[in-house]
Amino acid sequence: MKLNNKHFLVFASFLGLTAVAIGAFGAHAWKDLLLKNGKYDAFKTASFYHFIHALLLFGISHIKALNKSLVLAKYFIGVGVLLFSGSLYLIALTTWPSIAFVTPIGGIILMMAWCALIFYSIQNSK
Repeated sequence: MKLNNKHFLVFASFLGLTAVAIGAFGAHAWKDLLLKNGKYDAFKTASFYHFIHALLLFGISHIKALNKSLVLAKYFIGVGVLLFSGSLYLIALTTWPSIAFVTPIGGIILMMAWCALIFYSIQNSK
């Protein structure tokens, strides 16, 4: 199945929704646990990157251009958020530290998304 802008807009909206919900739980319901376990900063980092990249994906999904760099950026953002923020959430909320190897992979994929956006910008600047 080929994903189009509508799919990415829905996914970006879902990422935004979950970023707000999870961030609220981290700031309120889970805050004492996160502070007690020394994981509050990791959770805040996950939440911040989650929300920023949800907004980025939402924004670039409105661009109508058919461009490989832009399409790659969209996929990289989705996968990167799931791996980077998702692994940090798991590290912060569980006793499953072996997942930590996934975090830098997700970070690299997010950087690849930004690189793809650089290429898109260069290709489409006048």
